[in-house]
Amino acid sequence: MNSAVIAIIGMLVFYLGYRYYSKFIAEKIYRLDPNYVTPAHQFNDGVDFVPTKKHILWGHHFTSVAGAAPIVGPAIAVYWGWLPAFLWVVLGTVFAAGVHDFGTLVVSNRHKGQSMGTLADRIIGSRAKVLFLFIILILVLMVNAVFAWVISKLFISFPASVLPVFIEIPLAIWIGNYVYKKKGNLLLPSVIALVIMYGTAVITSQVEALQINLPQWFGGEEASLLFGMNGTQMSFLVWIIVLMVYGYIASTLPVWKLLQPRDYINSHQLIIGLLVFYIGLFILHPTISAPAVNDVSDKSWWPFLFITIACGAISGFHGLVSSGTTSKQLENETDARFVGYLGSVGEGLLALISIIAVVTFFGTQQEFLSTYESFAAAGSAGLGTFVSGAAQLATGLAIPLSVGKTIVSVIVVSFAATTLDTSIRLMRYIIAEIGKEYKVESLTGKHQATTLAVVSSAILVLLPGPNGFGSGGYLLWPLFGTSNQLLAGISLLIVSIWLKKLGRNYLPTLIPMVFLLFVTIWAMFKQVFGTWFLGANGTWHLFILGAIILVFAIWILIEAYSAFNNRNNYTMDDNLKG
Repeated sequence: MNSAVIAIIGMLVFYLGYRYYSKFIAEKIYRLDPNYVTPAHQFNDGVDFVPTKKHILWGHHFTSVAGAAPIVGPAIAVYWGWLPAFLWVVLGTVFAAGVHDFGTLVVSNRHKGQSMGTLADRIIGSRAKVLFLFIILILVLMVNAVFAWVISKLFISFPASVLPVFIEIPLAIWIGNYVYKKKGNLLLPSVIALVIMYGTAVITSQVEALQINLPQWFGGEEASLLFGMNGTQMSFLVWIIVLMVYGYIASTLPVWKLLQPRDYINSHQLIIGLLVFYIGLFILHPTISAPAVNDVSDKSWWPFLFITIACGAISGFHGLVSSGTTSKQLENETDARFVGYLGSVGEGLLALISIIAVVTFFGTQQEFLSTYESFAAAGSAGLGTFVSGAAQLATGLAIPLSVGKTIVSVIVVSFAATTLDTSIRLMRYIIAEIGKEYKVESLTGKHQATTLAVVSSAILVLLPGPNGFGSGGYLLWPLFGTSNQLLAGISLLIVSIWLKKLGRNYLPTLIPMVFLLFVTIWAMFKQVFGTWFLGANGTWHLFILGAIILVFAIWILIEAYSAFNNRNNYTMDDNLKG
């Protein structure tokens, strides 16, 4: 089948979803008010609460939620065939992700920029808040650890990408100061930054001396260094330390100084990347070599497809970003549609090209099936196959394959780093909320909470893991899909309860919530009791933690059911009604 056909179908559905469905949601369901004074104006502190123009804020939100997940999830899920992955990405984006990201942003905006954990307290009850915060804390801890490993792995595998990625940091700081202090325009400096980054990527891909190849510098696999580590292991250690230091600094700086300008640069980087990939696709129109539906026996697509593709269809992490950082920067409430729903559409486009890049990379169906011979093999091959497949699409614009691989790896690392420092900032908020909840003053300070977030993430990532040194986050990663989707379902439930209390139509949020919680709890039961219960290879830790999360989720649902049917447990201020 011609891959251009499914690309056109997907893009058309995304357009119709944003043009018509999101407008209906904005006007009839969420009822956005252009005169509402947003938290960014109410609590403007120049650090976290900063009124931001919608195009810049969209850049922050889009790149924070995009990360590597909408690439990796679809690249793995094509194991079941391209058709199930395609349908879930397209329909999930329009009817689930857009409504979820948009809704959590609006509800947080109407509650002083509070996070979903705090909103669980306000809308469901205090017990739900504590349980919800626990699930969120585990989720962001996994994100921090695994994304640190992914970035380190890409730096080691594609050393030409290191210099272009690090050049972005001083460029973003310069742009932030230029725009904030001199009130300059952000577009031109951002384009200049991209030209410098990609120019550097072209040079480093051709000039080996400019590649930061730590394994080679440390003597390779044969070397014996600190604590008996070889060159590759030492490289992981160095990169993880560097990333954690960067994460600490980036997550404590005012948002205008690094987060906003870097994310704005990355949003342009993603737009350019998507244009290159899609134009290359339409020029080459490669044939899909993967089967539409792959008949497999080791892992069923139902219900596991819906937790394998999270970002790119719907993801609970997006609600944390919407309510954690984005809502604190919303200049006008009507911008929420552009930032929240269109951000989801952008991520859907990224997930769609990830599917196409992977399923068109192989010359024959047999080559695909040989590489994707099992679900575990798909997990190992997904990211690398995307990088190679996307670079292959870029050759349609006469971009050399080696340069294309460097540019694709720069894009992936940039997004993963954006997600990493946003996630550390979110973890800081959560730790501070827990400290406030239990009256532990030492946890409420910005630097104390950030230190705990960074140290705990570093400890997890440095534990011996299934993918070698530095992959400790993967010890918990099997919990990510279900925990993330439970979080999305519960966030939709909070939005649904809020809408019901306001006397509005809550079906657009309730229907995807019911579906998502149904498939996620089903998948979690199968994992916890079918796979991890007294499982081999030390899966007891997954069983215990998974069972705790499952119990907490069911407990929250019981609390929420009571709140859903009780009008008296939620007092609305006039400014919340809208």
